[in-house]
Amino acid sequence: MAFLPVERKDGEIFDFILVSTDAYVDHPSFGHAIISRLVESEGFLVGIIPQPKTDAEYTALGAPKEGFLVSGGVVDSMVNNYTVARRRRDSDSYSEGGRVGRTPDRAVTVHTKNLKRLFPNVPVLIGGIEASLRRFAHYDYWADKVMPSILFDCRADLLVYGMGEVPLLEILALIKRGARLEKIKDVRGTAYISDFEKLSKKVKSEMENGEAVMLPSFERTASDKLAFIEAFNVEYRNSTFNGSKRLVQPHNIEFVVINPPARPPSTAELDRVYALPFERNFHPRYRDGVPALSEVKFSLTSHRGCFGACNYCAVTLHQGAAIIKRSKESLIAEAEKLKALPDFKGYIHDVGGPTANFRDARCSVRGEAGSCSGKSCIGSSVCPNLVADHSEYLDILRALRKLEGVKKVFIRSGIRFDYLLMDSDFKSVLAELVEHHISGQLKVAPEHSSARVLKLMNKPPFEVYLKFAEQYKKTNKARGIEQYLVPYLISSHPGCTVNDAIDLARYLKSIGYMPLQVQDFYPTPGTKSTAMYWTGIDPDTMEEIYVARSGAEKSTQRALLQYRLDKNRGIIKDALIEAGRLNLMGEGPNCLIKSDKVLREKSKKRQNPPKAKK
Repeated sequence: MAFLPVERKDGEIFDFILVSTDAYVDHPSFGHAIISRLVESEGFLVGIIPQPKTDAEYTALGAPKEGFLVSGGVVDSMVNNYTVARRRRDSDSYSEGGRVGRTPDRAVTVHTKNLKRLFPNVPVLIGGIEASLRRFAHYDYWADKVMPSILFDCRADLLVYGMGEVPLLEILALIKRGARLEKIKDVRGTAYISDFEKLSKKVKSEMENGEAVMLPSFERTASDKLAFIEAFNVEYRNSTFNGSKRLVQPHNIEFVVINPPARPPSTAELDRVYALPFERNFHPRYRDGVPALSEVKFSLTSHRGCFGACNYCAVTLHQGAAIIKRSKESLIAEAEKLKALPDFKGYIHDVGGPTANFRDARCSVRGEAGSCSGKSCIGSSVCPNLVADHSEYLDILRALRKLEGVKKVFIRSGIRFDYLLMDSDFKSVLAELVEHHISGQLKVAPEHSSARVLKLMNKPPFEVYLKFAEQYKKTNKARGIEQYLVPYLISSHPGCTVNDAIDLARYLKSIGYMPLQVQDFYPTPGTKSTAMYWTGIDPDTMEEIYVARSGAEKSTQRALLQYRLDKNRGIIKDALIEAGRLNLMGEGPNCLIKSDKVLREKSKKRQNPPKAKK
């Protein structure tokens, strides 16, 4: 095995050149690694330009025969570069040594524009989560406005959305038969720009007979929030492989055409992807390493997809709702490769996917097809057709932990506690996880305690979390193990008021827990919660909802969840006064902060300590 070339030999002409937003890490957790290896496996010569900045870097490998592939990073470049407070981050896990400066804002657009400027006659295909979730007109949090489809900003010839292996293989097959990349349009899982005259007869016919859906235009969605919601709901309903239609969205006198989603890959196809000859390391050019690799180097992806449909999460929209599984044999084979790495210490850090225990979810009506269009299987309510079964996942974990040289197999990608509780044998499942697969802490995501907020998030009622927390505590105690539950929480989600944050803080105080970090809701392109944030409307009910927008409001909600910190006392005091909840200031067990009177009395005692008796 060897890394793909990042330099050109004399006279060498590549078929494809992949421009990567992230530093070059040849590991299957990085999209650029999977795509470049997949293209190579089809017999094409592939070169890689990681994180170019200068014209000399863009042109270093020359012009490719077939086209450029621009790969967005593991995360959207704006999320990578900025905190939710819109402040520049001081580190970049996806660049050498964690140093900032190699990932431009709106990286896919920047790279594509530069390639089009330097190689005007070479087609460009874009993909990855940044391109995928910006394929429609979308709200952009950093600009605080609705922006056009990324295709109109960067003028790429073709966009692949979702997990791109299936459409990419179809595109490569067409190229092998003589097709030019810039002429390929009618592939599921892709999108492109066209004016009306250049649309194919098939698309024109679908537009005329209503088979293709015409979305509200970019101009309408940018100026009318109800039109934005209308467009979003249509996009959301047409995001699954089964039953989705072709979508067309006008932008001025042109259209962005979004073909229906690609079919999910089969288990055999996914096994093939993860068997590609990855080096499983960062390129040797990086003397200081790439920090993001350490989180995934000894982890296994057992499946893709998530039917959880949390409204603030982009995974369901990007990876799809259907669970696509790798075989046990494929996972064991990859574990053997991990064992052969010189720095493997006997610990497999994770076996999972977007949600670890969603591995073998099934529908009693639709098999393994994923959630129905416009519906969710689990969340604020549970579909009665959902079948919860952990037997296959546990079988894989058992097989991995029996491998010679493997000391422990952990689960770090998190579990859905509500789904686990649905399993008729959940006590045995939890006992096995507690005993063998948790490293002191289990991270779960109740996210909030307010019933209204949880419903807007599409998360289970808080009582479900409380039931799980109690069962987790009992299971650990019965085995004489001291392990902790770490709840992930989101502040300032659309619909969440200061009173909701106060109630959540009271619960945290009652269990003696304060999170070291609190995640403010981060509006990222394409999610339902982002649509709520921008419009102040719940897309499911069309009712208006409260949205915390200002930095002060967000700081207040975050401070309440970190009620123990002295720096937050003034903020919490003001919030409690404003909310009329003065009973939460004082000495009582339910009080979030001490009142001024209590502090004065304690200060007096410190200044005038009682005299010692003679």
